[in-house]
Amino acid sequence: MIEVNSKLPSVTFSYFKDGEMVNATTEDLFAGKKVVMFAVPGAFTPTCSEAHLPGYVVNYDKFKDKGVDEVICLSVNDAFVMDAWGKSQNAENIIMLADGGAEFVTETGLGFETGGFGGTRSQRFAMVVEDGVVTLLNVEKPKEFEVSSAEHVLTQL
Repeated sequence: MIEVNSKLPSVTFSYFKDGEMVNATTEDLFAGKKVVMFAVPGAFTPTCSEAHLPGYVVNYDKFKDKGVDEVICLSVNDAFVMDAWGKSQNAENIIMLADGGAEFVTETGLGFETGGFGGTRSQRFAMVVEDGVVTLLNVEKPKEFEVSSAEHVLTQL
């Protein structure tokens, strides 16, 4: 599993920006920036929709006040699903990033296999990345939601 002080792997993601699909590399998203990225097992799932994403939506300005350039929500879903979920959650300030082929979560060791339920998914986690290097990594234990919450990450910045 990726660790603090590790450089993120170079992969390509997709997301919607101003109504257009964008393909962006790790370097495009993280180079020269301080980014908080949190990941969820799936868009529109209960904990993700009721607590995880909403915490980052509500606290977005607090992250900006602490010097964070971007807040990113990552999931192993396609860009269309991530865009629709972001719109349904009023997450217009958050980059709703699709790791459609699970390349990022596989290369970082942050994925897990659900078999027929949905294939490879992301573990629930939050990380702070500065210029492409992980400076904070909080990975949840299975079926828990504590250390990756917006509120918890804010206490660590």
